Amino acid sequence: MKGTPKVGTTSEHRFVVGPEHAIDFAGGDMPRVLATPWLIWFLEHAARSAVLPLLEPGESTVGTYIEVRHLAPTPLGQAVTCRARIVQAQGSAISFQVEAHDNAELIARGLHRLQVIQMDRFAQRVRSKETRS
Repeated sequence: MKGTPKVGTTSEHRFVVGPEHAIDFAGGDMPRVLATPWLIWFLEHAARSAVLPLLEPGESTVGTYIEVRHLAPTPLGQAVTCRARIVQAQGSAISFQVEAHDNAELIARGLHRLQVIQMDRFAQRVRSKETRS
């Protein structure tokens, strides 16, 4: 990594809720709204964007912890802004406060941790598990 991530650094990821992001069990009177797994996916990408400029060739990140409260529904067609702010950096572990807003309100808040990894060592670890099965 090129230096230590600075506490307070922020990053955003914006998207519009499409049918592919909606819960898949909506039916009858249940409205189609943003599914929690997709919300978490976008929050993780907001956090990752804050770290990307610091990565050396051969490095990447993996999520190691997430705790998110999904506070409010967001219907199809609404824009969502996901924000991540670095709150702690300890070696290659970086912690973020994450939150998301739609056009009307705060829809999620939580914590997320990324680990900076060496891709070759990570790939080797994965391959060793593949040969065991």
